[in-house]
Amino acid sequence: MKLSALLFSAATLTLLTIAPSLAQQTTRAAGSPSATATIDGKQLPPPDPKFGGVIKDDALQSKPWWPPRVVPPEGAPNVLLIITDDAGFGVPSTFGGVIPTPTMDRIANEGLRYNRIFSTALCSPTRAALITGRNHHSAGFGVISEQSTGFPGYNSIIAKDKTTIGRILLDNGYATSWFGKDHNTPAFAASQVGPFNQWPTGMGFEYFYGFVGGDANQWEPNLFRNTTQIYPFLGKPPGTWNLVTAMADDAIDWMTRMHQTDPSKPLFIKYAPGATHAPHHPTKEWVDKISAMHLFDDGYEKLRERIFENQKRLGVIPNDTKLAPWPGNILKPWDQLSAEEKKLFIRQVEVFAAYAAYNDHEIGRVIQAFEDLGKLDNTLVIYINGDNGTSAEGGPLGTPNEVAFFNGLNELPVDVQMKFYDVWGTEQTYNHMSAGWSWAFDTPFDWFKQNASRLGGVNQNMVVSWPARIKDKGALREQFVHVIDVVPTILEAAQIAAPEFVDGIKQAPIEGTSFAYTFDGPNAKVPSRHQTQYFEMFGQWALYHDGWMLSTKVNRAPWQAFGPANPDPLNNQVLQLYDLNKDFSQSDDIAAANPQKVKEMKEMFIAEAKKYQVFPLDASVAARIVAPRPNITAGRKEFVYTRPMTGLPQGDSPLLLNTSYTITADIDVPQGGAEGIMLTSGGRFAGYGLYLLKGKPVFLWNMVDLERIKWEGPDALSPGRHTVEFDFKYDGIGAETLEYNNFSGLAQPGTGTLKVDGKDVATKRMAKTLPMILQWDESFDIGSDTLTGVNDADYKPPFPLTAKLNRLTIKVDRPQLSPADIKTLQAAMREKAKAD
Repeated sequence: MKLSALLFSAATLTLLTIAPSLAQQTTRAAGSPSATATIDGKQLPPPDPKFGGVIKDDALQSKPWWPPRVVPPEGAPNVLLIITDDAGFGVPSTFGGVIPTPTMDRIANEGLRYNRIFSTALCSPTRAALITGRNHHSAGFGVISEQSTGFPGYNSIIAKDKTTIGRILLDNGYATSWFGKDHNTPAFAASQVGPFNQWPTGMGFEYFYGFVGGDANQWEPNLFRNTTQIYPFLGKPPGTWNLVTAMADDAIDWMTRMHQTDPSKPLFIKYAPGATHAPHHPTKEWVDKISAMHLFDDGYEKLRERIFENQKRLGVIPNDTKLAPWPGNILKPWDQLSAEEKKLFIRQVEVFAAYAAYNDHEIGRVIQAFEDLGKLDNTLVIYINGDNGTSAEGGPLGTPNEVAFFNGLNELPVDVQMKFYDVWGTEQTYNHMSAGWSWAFDTPFDWFKQNASRLGGVNQNMVVSWPARIKDKGALREQFVHVIDVVPTILEAAQIAAPEFVDGIKQAPIEGTSFAYTFDGPNAKVPSRHQTQYFEMFGQWALYHDGWMLSTKVNRAPWQAFGPANPDPLNNQVLQLYDLNKDFSQSDDIAAANPQKVKEMKEMFIAEAKKYQVFPLDASVAARIVAPRPNITAGRKEFVYTRPMTGLPQGDSPLLLNTSYTITADIDVPQGGAEGIMLTSGGRFAGYGLYLLKGKPVFLWNMVDLERIKWEGPDALSPGRHTVEFDFKYDGIGAETLEYNNFSGLAQPGTGTLKVDGKDVATKRMAKTLPMILQWDESFDIGSDTLTGVNDADYKPPFPLTAKLNRLTIKVDRPQLSPADIKTLQAAMREKAKAD
């Protein structure tokens, strides 16, 4: 035998015996530059293999050896994981909706439809479950990141023992990426100070192109490439650049670059567009297309009936499914609306529908790119419609500004909204539609996003294709599937094991169950392997077990978020029971006839809740927005800035709501005068700004784009050094009242005084202040303004400061509850508990 053959055999033996973790499947010549190997995946990253060559005193007598490049098992598919936003069962045409979704239709016809895929009822929680394979409380996301609290199930931190599907696939040889919405970075870790371990690039997704937070202005988003903010829309005429198209473009570019560089490397793309979460921002082309179809002219009740009949005709729901009566007590029937209300509501829903259709079209471009690259046959496409049911956060009347909802203004009069009619869906609105449409789009179920105990909040639909594997094309699957089942399904499809250790940390078990068994025709009707699943959101809860569902009766609509919370959400509930095997739409409550079953299932829910970090139950909603959390401003009373800085997100910037504060800017005005932003936070839809306008100092509060309260000095500042100060005295007792289930300390009046060089130049009293939040996708900026401005009538961003900024200081003086305040609040809380 030749020496080279002996060396090859020795190297192969070394690989198999010394480095078993890299010896699952060795391809090409072991030790050569082209060598590859799969791993057993128990430990990530895998340990480095020992050198398998031969080393002598000189190179001519030695044999080089390269560690093999890690690759997935042979035949591992590309994975395109798509999840849309705030879309109920009745939205897509694929499942009986009237909104055209030909891309979803295509995947359904080439693969399978699923009519029992379940979410958690809210955005961040569903997405945390989707990427970890663990329940949302297990993954730290019992609520959205902006409402996180200091309990393990609610802190918005994905723990290190629950690694993501991105990291698993990355370390097993995939190229991994994430496009669109990232709602799983804690709001207090979203700034450029990091840490970045909870950003997509820190969670195993090598490439990220998208926005951080619950939603974004699609015309001017807070957009990031990896961890760097980018502004590709700057300089583009309004209405010509839209993130829905831009992220499809970027995904196609990324996958093409990956393919051209290494065609053998499989791709994993998490594709999470902002559609159809508010703001509904489609292009005019798509609005015109949908408007011309006149899909909604006869109102939301007729829409619901039409969708219901379509669903039965398509066979995606059983023929004996019941449709609950229209909830006339909370949503005014269509025939009782005024002509102006009907006109407004039709405009609202046409823009929503255009957004959904536009989004599906752009998803189609991404899927077509897989086909154009010759990759579609071995691509597992999982297309989930909605991370929860359709949102009703626009309230019964809809809104031109969703930020208003989060500040308690959820029923803006129609005559006020009609002022925005012609610009609905453009960059001038942060729009949402009437909840009547939302109820219809959840057909055949009832209720909405946030309602974890109702199928309208949690029963999504999904299509899956994998041409190389799924041959039962166009078929329906009715097994119970939850978003936690997606990770184990992808791992089974790729023949990759869940790791036991990642970065030396022992991993918690995957809690989902693979649904890959449903891919095969003979398994079309087999029972679901996922038999038990709890649901909980904002104190509403449910338990599914083997076809039965125990549910708490809905006790508040999603837009009713600002009252005192149920103090005992585990027990202070009306319990309902359903047999979903016979009652597809959760219509027939049989709790009264089955008290023992109700008792058993409540005990089972408690056991699941203890197991998965659901306790302590918390029924508060809006109160959690301003709950204390460990951001970089926590405990600080003074903030000092000595040079311009932009892009600090709301979650990491000084909070000036429900408090007294003083802002002081020390500036040098040049000869000829100065203008521009000294400080701004928020934007067109809510925020504040301190700036020089034609040389005059201005402080302005933008009250959710409905009113602007302005303090303005009478004279332009002369050349030289000046101090501009805005001092605000808040009259309320502050946000600490929320600890006693009481909102009385919020949104109270106050008096603001603008000063120049120590002299008062303008004083105004605010009769009401914002209680909760500024525009969350806009940042805290010093020296210039990014994205939108707080007052379009005064300036257009970036409006840079032409004076020299020497120092800008913010001092915050938060109210402290007195012993008497606490005594009063405690008494009120006790009385409320008795009443409940």
